[in-house]
Amino acid sequence: MKHAPWAILLVLIAAVSFGATIAKAGTLGEVKARGHLSCGSNPSLAGFGISDSNGHWTGFDVDYCRAIAAAIFDDPSKVKFIPLTIKNQFTALQSGDVDVLSHNTTWTESRETGHDLLFTGINFYDGQGFMVHQKLNISSVLELSGASICVQQGTTSELNLADFFHTHQMQYEAVTFATVDEAVKAYAGGRCDAFTTDSSALYAARITLPNPSDNVILPEIISKEPFSLAVRQGDDQWLNLVQWVHFAMVDAEEAGITSQNVDSKLASDDPTTRRLLGVEGNYGEGLGLTKDWAYRIIKRVGNYGEIFDRNLGAGSPLKIKRGLNALWSNGGLQYAPPVH
Repeated sequence: MKHAPWAILLVLIAAVSFGATIAKAGTLGEVKARGHLSCGSNPSLAGFGISDSNGHWTGFDVDYCRAIAAAIFDDPSKVKFIPLTIKNQFTALQSGDVDVLSHNTTWTESRETGHDLLFTGINFYDGQGFMVHQKLNISSVLELSGASICVQQGTTSELNLADFFHTHQMQYEAVTFATVDEAVKAYAGGRCDAFTTDSSALYAARITLPNPSDNVILPEIISKEPFSLAVRQGDDQWLNLVQWVHFAMVDAEEAGITSQNVDSKLASDDPTTRRLLGVEGNYGEGLGLTKDWAYRIIKRVGNYGEIFDRNLGAGSPLKIKRGLNALWSNGGLQYAPPVH
């Protein structure tokens, strides 16, 4: 039985419309229906993501997921944290086990294109460094020729290590481990002369050692390690939402809006502040959020500087300096487009 051309056209239009509706609902619709965000994070890296014996999570990456939940639900507690490893983080995102990956993950071309994901924006600028036993009396990476070096297997650190020593025609013994915890334990036990990973992770590892002052973090940085949250490809609205959560926190710090003064800032006559906090305009609509979405983030979680300081910086045990992660106006690289 043949169908008239106009009937076929109507069927096609209906199918396209139905598909568009499904796509529009996407991840945000699933999160709202479920009632919480599923966040893939690192459960054992001090400063970024760590859970205690009671299952309470803290860290820089953890706060990003709480900020997303605050924007959606006005409740940063509506997050289920899923502990992930380097090996299973991308699979968990691809399969839909998590809605977003916030796992101190380095943004690379091969990861983005090879795993059908999109990185949402650099929220931490890092680089690979080295930690050595003070008793070795080493002050430079260039003195490590012939050394044994602990490194986590399957990471960008392992590849960077090989590239650096090849470029400088230096010999070394790579001692690889499945997890960063195993690598740190081996280093602490004297199995290796040095331990290499992202510089921020070196600071996190050092404070866990029996005698932190007996270990020296060398000054050289041998790579670029731009950290970013990641989402699945194919859902532009969700990409935009996660991206703008970061931008809103950076814009808030630049505007001097904190979790402590955000309520008083609602009465500001500054147009930029009024737009960001939802007093003027409705800039949350395109993200599928309410107009006060940024206010919710700042009030419940804080601005970028606040989450940096309490997890990584002056207010934390790590005491990492802002450096490249300072605002662009303070000599750093953190820069966000405006809300308007």
